[in-house]
Amino acid sequence: MDIWTAEKIIILGFLLKGVCCRDFSISLPQNIQALSGSCVIIKCRFEIEEKHDKNLVPKRAATGLWLKDGDKMKDHLVFHSTDPKPNHFNGKITGKLHEKNCTTVFYNVSSKHTGRYYFRIESGDLKYIYTVNTSTINVIDSPPKPTVQLYVEQKEVLEGSSVSLRCSAETLCSSPPPTLTWSSTPRIPLSESSRLEELISDLNFTATHRQHRVTFTCTITYQLQDENKTAQDSITLHVQYAPKISPSSSCTRTDVTVCFCEADGNPSPELEWYLSGRPVTNSSNTFISEERLSSTGLRSSITLHQSLTHTSILQCVSNNTHGNASQQFQLPLSGLQYADCQQATVSLLIILTLILVLFALTVGLALYKIRQLSSKLKAQNEAAGTYASLQLSAPPSEYETLNIKRGIIFGTYLCKNFCIFFLESKG
Repeated sequence: MDIWTAEKIIILGFLLKGVCCRDFSISLPQNIQALSGSCVIIKCRFEIEEKHDKNLVPKRAATGLWLKDGDKMKDHLVFHSTDPKPNHFNGKITGKLHEKNCTTVFYNVSSKHTGRYYFRIESGDLKYIYTVNTSTINVIDSPPKPTVQLYVEQKEVLEGSSVSLRCSAETLCSSPPPTLTWSSTPRIPLSESSRLEELISDLNFTATHRQHRVTFTCTITYQLQDENKTAQDSITLHVQYAPKISPSSSCTRTDVTVCFCEADGNPSPELEWYLSGRPVTNSSNTFISEERLSSTGLRSSITLHQSLTHTSILQCVSNNTHGNASQQFQLPLSGLQYADCQQATVSLLIILTLILVLFALTVGLALYKIRQLSSKLKAQNEAAGTYASLQLSAPPSEYETLNIKRGIIFGTYLCKNFCIFFLESKG
């Protein structure tokens, strides 16, 4: 029940009581918290005997007084609405006394305001102090903490779902009014909607696995004259999500092949290994071990004998109740395989070099023969004139043509034999 609803019930009670008979009575909050350096409001309504109604009318100036820690005017008066004194509290009656509303605000609250308060009404012949019901003010140095909770009650939040966090706070008198702000660790983008008149702030976002165990904090801030005073409350989010395999998962090779796989998920996932599509267990050729990294993280390693790494496909599979993830590994070559590969590469380079050299020699020999033939024909042309021209257009002799063909065939033969040698070495 909020303050306004309670006030309406009190008013209704006064009206019903007035139908029968009226007596002196007052309605006050029994306990009030006030923030040091701010203000404090005492919500107050009173009733008088019917015979005094003529004294409490708009044309008469009524006076409200507050006494603290006693009902003696001389020793305990701390507030007078029409005749304030230097040692009185700074404040005013915000309610209308002729309407029997004695709501009062005190400013610049300090520890001296802590105590029990009595109200007195004066108007004409009406002078009465209410001693049956009183209000106690307790001055605090720090504001009350706000309350943070999941708006829809959930123990766990699933990744991808919408989340609403609600922050609500009890308001104390202050000017300007207090404000609510959100923060999180680590920092993430937030979408916020506020209803400051009720001091309620809702935080809305879509949950991701990165927000698992993230703490969201709501802070209430009072802007006072000398300083700002704050209080806060926090909630840690628990997000459930399918497994995710770390990109750092890999394999290394020495005398044996060792691969490791790291997975993270909530609930904590399981890890399994597969060789060529078949599950792997501990045996003479394989050894598997697991290590718990955190409440959501798991690391598994597998050691493989050399005989299993030639043609097998290795796969790591992680799963929990929300899904699964997998990663395939490229197994590294053994030392012997790597040496064979290097030797084959060197042999290939040597063979390619020899082929190019032989090809160059063959082409060079052919060019040499052509140049020799051209020189011979030129000499004949200078000696014989027209006859030399005819000889130049004639084809080379069978012997010269045969020599060129032999050079090309010899080069081809050498290339063929080197290729056969290379293929046999690979086999």
